[in-house]
Amino acid sequence: MAKETQHSTGDENLEVIQSTLGRTEQFIEENQKSVSIIIGAIIFIVVGYFAFQKFYVAPLEKEAQAQSFMAQNYFAQDSFQLALDGDGFNDGFVAIADNYDMTNAGALANYYAGISYLRLGQFDEAIDYLKNFDAGDDIITTMAIGAIGDAYVAKEDIDEALSYFRKASERKTNEFITPVFLMKLALAYENLNKKEDALKAYETIKKDFPRSNEARKVDKYIARVK
Repeated sequence: MAKETQHSTGDENLEVIQSTLGRTEQFIEENQKSVSIIIGAIIFIVVGYFAFQKFYVAPLEKEAQAQSFMAQNYFAQDSFQLALDGDGFNDGFVAIADNYDMTNAGALANYYAGISYLRLGQFDEAIDYLKNFDAGDDIITTMAIGAIGDAYVAKEDIDEALSYFRKASERKTNEFITPVFLMKLALAYENLNKKEDALKAYETIKKDFPRSNEARKVDKYIARVK
């Protein structure tokens, strides 16, 4: 009896499948023109996307990288105003970020512009450009987030700075930069008289990053907040 029931269920499932396939074939036959239009549109979008990337974005990326060369040189020499504005012959990071916004080099120009403004003491402009930069899980993105915290510290907005230091310290762990932002986070907590939170951050440095530069001096900070 069980075998008959199992056989019956199998037949029913087969009938359902056949019925579904039949309805699908019927739908395609009845709507062949619409289906063809939809498929054609999908192919057009896919082909168009790859053509756009190859024939427009790729050359633009190359151009943006060439434009960035002198600006990066000025940045390396601490000539931050020239790095931002250009020298009259070469664009600076502000123009590159604006003119090549859909390229990786244009996105990176936002980071350089933000750091340049930070070094020049123009903190609101620094925050704006750093917030416009995003490279996913890239280390530079973490650095940009932390630099926003630095700008808020300079503006004496410690609460806002703390939120960015926390975000930077909680992103993908990196042996070199994570303890840096943990230290800044702890100091921000101390500034707000949140000693227990500061202690947790200091102890995380000592436990998880014992070989970092921050760990070498963290004991005195731990003693200070205990």
